[in-house]
Amino acid sequence: MSDSSSIDMSVDIGGIRMKNPVMVASGTFGYGPEYADLVDLNRLGALVVKGICLQPTRGNPTPRTAEVASGLLNAIGLPGPGVDGFVKSYMPFLRGFNVPVIVNIWGKTIDEYVEVARRFDQVEGIAGLEVNVSCPNIKEGSALFGTDLDMFRRTLDGIRGATRLPLIPKLAPNVADITAFARAAEHCGANAISLINSFPGMAVDIKTRRPKLANVTGGLTGPAIRPIAVRLVWQAAKAVTIPVIGMGGISTLDDALEFFIVGANAVALGTVNFTNPAAAVAVIDGLTAYLKQIGASSPRELVGTLAS
Repeated sequence: MSDSSSIDMSVDIGGIRMKNPVMVASGTFGYGPEYADLVDLNRLGALVVKGICLQPTRGNPTPRTAEVASGLLNAIGLPGPGVDGFVKSYMPFLRGFNVPVIVNIWGKTIDEYVEVARRFDQVEGIAGLEVNVSCPNIKEGSALFGTDLDMFRRTLDGIRGATRLPLIPKLAPNVADITAFARAAEHCGANAISLINSFPGMAVDIKTRRPKLANVTGGLTGPAIRPIAVRLVWQAAKAVTIPVIGMGGISTLDDALEFFIVGANAVALGTVNFTNPAAAVAVIDGLTAYLKQIGASSPRELVGTLAS
């Protein structure tokens, strides 16, 4: 049997060396300072910051969120400080921690994606770029790039030519064939893929007969989408040789184990951070104990072990 001191929790995700395979998902952890008094950031496998585009953005009007059964609908709209604002306001803080910083990027045009990637390529302390081509909550760009295969390829080709940083396209769940997008990402030079993003949804206030979100529709996250996410990660992992980061409704160790078993090399916790900021650390500790219990020496021994 392995003891905890003999367990190597480290993983390499597309050239990003992580001390463990448990991350926090973009859009749910701010830019780091928001949670630094609640969570030891150095315990995380990686920190994925909220989406950044070229210029500062305000996001959608309120209300932006609505609780639904087993999940959350959100239409935040990707507000952010832009590239320059992020680098100036947040990178000095983030460089003080021993945790890989992955920046989630988005744009309204291919040229914008390329320019954002080019600028971040020169910034010290950024470990990789998660390419958000799948957010359903903005009216221009993003989602289109993740559901049209030709646009997806052209976007990734452009970004790949603009940066040496590891690229992690974040795949949309609402496509006919997730494997086509996973293979296209690998062909275009992606170093890993992450999935899934939120699933488009809607909720109505029956008293006012109005949408619960000012944006009308939003992205569904939380436990409600986990079975969908597990299935899509399973399909994508079988289709590519690059690492897969699984996410979608993970709250506990048991949830995370499902993703490892179907082929994820790492996992990211998202919506649960709003109610339990320490959830990722609890999963890390639980995973270490679980590996010791089953006599494994690394989480890599769990990956893709689904029984036929």
